[in-house]
This record gives sequence, C-alpha cells and structure tokens, in this order.
Amino acid sequence: MTPLSPRGPALHLRGLSLQLGGTQILEALDWQVAPGQVHALVGPNGCGKSSLLKSILGLMPHRGEICLHWPGSRPGTVGYVPQSLECDRSLPMTVGDFLATMCQKGPLFWGLESRAAAQVQAVLAQVGMESRARRRMGDLSGGERQRVLLAQSLLPMPDFLLLDEPMAALDADGLVVFERLLKNWRAYGTTVIWVEHDLDAVHRLADRVAGLNGRILFDDKPDVLRDADRLLQLFSHRRKSVQAVVRRAA
Repeated sequence: MTPLSPRGPALHLRGLSLQLGGTQILEALDWQVAPGQVHALVGPNGCGKSSLLKSILGLMPHRGEICLHWPGSRPGTVGYVPQSLECDRSLPMTVGDFLATMCQKGPLFWGLESRAAAQVQAVLAQVGMESRARRRMGDLSGGERQRVLLAQSLLPMPDFLLLDEPMAALDADGLVVFERLLKNWRAYGTTVIWVEHDLDAVHRLADRVAGLNGRILFDDKPDVLRDADRLLQLFSHRRKSVQAVVRRAA
C-alpha cells in the first residue's frame, strides 16, 4: 500500500538503451515507477537488471531519459545495496569503521565520533549485527557482509533505494531481517526498486513487479507471477524451472 505522502520519487524511463562493446544490454526501454512503493524487477541472468540499476545511479553510460520526480522542492536521499561486497581480508577495517564512513565527517584516524558510534550501533541492531561492530570486514561471512550492506543503506534512511539481489547470501534469520526492513521502507514512503530472483518472495512482498529481458515485457501486480505464459515468455530458456515456480506460487 502506498503511504499517503510518499517521500520517494516517481521514476520515468524513456527510450533507455545501453550497449557494452558489441552487445545490446537494454533497448529502448520505457518504464514508470510510482512513488513510495516496492517495485520488483525480475528476469533471467544477463538480461540487464544490474545494468539498469547502475544506469539509474549514473554509473553506466546510456542513451535515453532517466527522470526522477521528487515530491518536495529538493532531491531526497538515495541508497544502494549491491549484489556483494568483496573485501581484502588483510584490511584492518572493522564493521564499525566501514559504517562510520557513511555518517562521520571527520577522518576515522581521529577516532569514532560519539554521534556516529550511536548511529552505527542503531543500524547494526536493526540487522541483528550489533555484536559484530568490532569484527574486521574481511572476517565476515557472505551473509554477514550482506547484512552490513543493508545496514549502510539506513545511514541515513533512504527516500529512494535500489536493491540488487539483497537476499542472495542471507540465511533464514537474515531473510527475516530483510523482510522487516522492506516493510519499514514501505511504511516510511521510500521508493524501492528491488532486483530479485526469488519469485515467491517477490509475489509475497512487492507492490508491483516488472519483467525485464532487454526491455520491459510486463509491469503488473505480483499475481502476474502466477501467469505461466508471461513467465515462459520472460524465461523462455528456463521452461522447466519456471513451471515449477508457477506451481509453487499457485
């Protein structure tokens, strides 16, 4: 359900195209995203989902228009959770240090400011990682690093958030944390674009779902994931797995 006063922007893409080398990744893509909702983006591997997020963030060259229409007179806070974070295991950076870079003005070698320390502990508590503040980033498991990435997206609370497969490395407890955060973002009025392979989770948690395979093939309510024909069109080279997903969703 959309909040009465969304804090996040509406997003309009018009004729968005992206080519890397000789490969056309996105072609004349048109898409509209309503403010304050959770919009899931699904599609096969290599279809351009991550590239689309990076184009919206201004990290990849593209053609076409990307327009954000903010509800206020000024742009709000933008957050991004990438697929993964690789760390040099010898780097002496703790979880607290990593998160403090998001909210501390002074350099870390001056020490952690009390205000930043309080913010770091607060967001770590939200992802169930408060006991890991002094652990080195390189010593964390993949699921723990993913929780830290979710925590950094809360510094500060985002008005517009892009999530690139945030559930991929999470264990069962981590999935509960993610679902709670997603509900909080929706209640806050954040506009969320969520790239995800778990169609069951998308069906349960998203407000809208768009199918991408070089271009947007559909944009509908989550019940579209029960439509075998739509999914077979989207995942044409994964027929058996798609049929299994449809049976589970039904």
